[in-house]
Amino acid sequence: MALCSSATTSTLPQFKPTSSSPSLSLSNPFFPQSNHSSTTHRFFISHKLSPPSRQFSLLHTQSSRLSTVFAASASSAALADVEDQLPADIEVTEKKEPNSRARLSVEVPPAVCEDCYKRILKEFMKMSKVPGFRPGKAVPESILIGHVGKRNVRQATVESILDRTLPHAMSSVSGRALKDSVRIVTKFSDMEETFSPQNSLRYDVIVDMAPEVRWIPEDGYKNLKIVVEIGSEIDAHKASQQELRRRHKSLGPMRIVTDRGLQIGDVAVLDISATTIDQDESNIKRIPSAESKGFNFDTEDGDKVLPGFLDSIIGIQRGETKSFPLVFPESWRQESLRGVQAQFTVECKELFYRDLPELDDSLADKLLPECTTIEQVKESLLQQFLEYEQTAKDQATDNAILDQLRKMVEIEIPQSLFEEQGRQLYGAKLLEVQANMKLNDQQLASLSSPRAVNEYLEGQRENIENIIRQNLAVGDIFKRENLQFSTEELVKEVENSVAEFKHHNQDYDEERVKEQVQEILEGAKVLEWLREHAEIEYITG
Repeated sequence: MALCSSATTSTLPQFKPTSSSPSLSLSNPFFPQSNHSSTTHRFFISHKLSPPSRQFSLLHTQSSRLSTVFAASASSAALADVEDQLPADIEVTEKKEPNSRARLSVEVPPAVCEDCYKRILKEFMKMSKVPGFRPGKAVPESILIGHVGKRNVRQATVESILDRTLPHAMSSVSGRALKDSVRIVTKFSDMEETFSPQNSLRYDVIVDMAPEVRWIPEDGYKNLKIVVEIGSEIDAHKASQQELRRRHKSLGPMRIVTDRGLQIGDVAVLDISATTIDQDESNIKRIPSAESKGFNFDTEDGDKVLPGFLDSIIGIQRGETKSFPLVFPESWRQESLRGVQAQFTVECKELFYRDLPELDDSLADKLLPECTTIEQVKESLLQQFLEYEQTAKDQATDNAILDQLRKMVEIEIPQSLFEEQGRQLYGAKLLEVQANMKLNDQQLASLSSPRAVNEYLEGQRENIENIIRQNLAVGDIFKRENLQFSTEELVKEVENSVAEFKHHNQDYDEERVKEQVQEILEGAKVLEWLREHAEIEYITG
């Protein structure tokens, strides 16, 4: 509800101190994500899932059934080693296009066309049973074509030409072209109609190229000046005290208040309604997002709700209703409510107080197992939160560095790279939703539909592109500075990831897992190097 000043729908895990190692969130580990949360991601925090297949690799512009079969395998064949020797060289002209693409104009000489034509005729002769001719016997060309069909011969020959020449054409961009991004853009029907064994055949190919990373200024990453804002709420001492209080409260039973009004420390069950304030009664409107039935309000969380709300209901008794005006501050997370004057009506349905036991050494092991004194509890909680504080500081530093890097690079992002990154993020998001909500098959199918995926890609375009810029910038630094990680590190992390897949009974591609682990290790090495060489200033926000 809008009464609360911080987002309650955060996907970040709420902190529950335990004796085990903490799982890291991307921002403050003490509280829910704030309303100004950054879209910056630590790219090297791997999503533990098997990557979705790249269903966007080819645009099938060809018309015939045979050409469709060819197109499905063209992407992998195009970047394979060139083994088939042609009777003559093909001519390839490369032209740069926007978004890190290249157009390859391929001219296949008559000698190659004729060779493919003869091969196809031989194949048809082996497979066809022409009336009046024994199997394996030579059949005159005109009779064979008449039996098989002129169009089928043309289609098969054009297929053969493309199949044999595309790897040769792609060899000109070997090492620069992105895998699974090859698209033959010349219509198959046009090639078929104009084909003649005595003439050249021409077709165009579009391929995404590995994007170039341009630093502005050049080598600017070597002299980073980073200002890291640390939230004032990230304070280990304050957080440990709050956690101790939370644990203490959990040990006290709730008692019904019968003889007084609401006090600090009480818990009230409230029905809340709100309307706008306007002299013209016809303009008064309900504020649904600020309304709630049976809202459990802990008065010790008064700083997390609308300013003035707690003060306005202090003293309210069970069964009593109070009405009062409040103004939503200009910093409110919901823009539509900023500055809005509202009239609240609050009915107190129930009122409780906590019958807390005295906070002494007898409660130590209940507050934190294996502790014998309250001082031990306080010290243990403080140490845990000091570790979280440092983790939060390190993460804030890394995020600030990554955010600075993406602003210092100019990169033309290929569509295939954008879609691959976006689909991986969406896949991770879908797994998270599935784990939390236990979606049925129909819901899962709806969320996995092309329409749902495309809506996500377009809605998250800026965020996805920023992640790609960060990834490419980090990868470029890793190469420029000749950074390395050990084989032992790689093997260990791959084994850990595979073990996690197996533990959750998930399919995985070990080669892809290895690639992801390499990216994670590269990112860690780069950030370590940047922290050592950057000028970092910390300020409290």
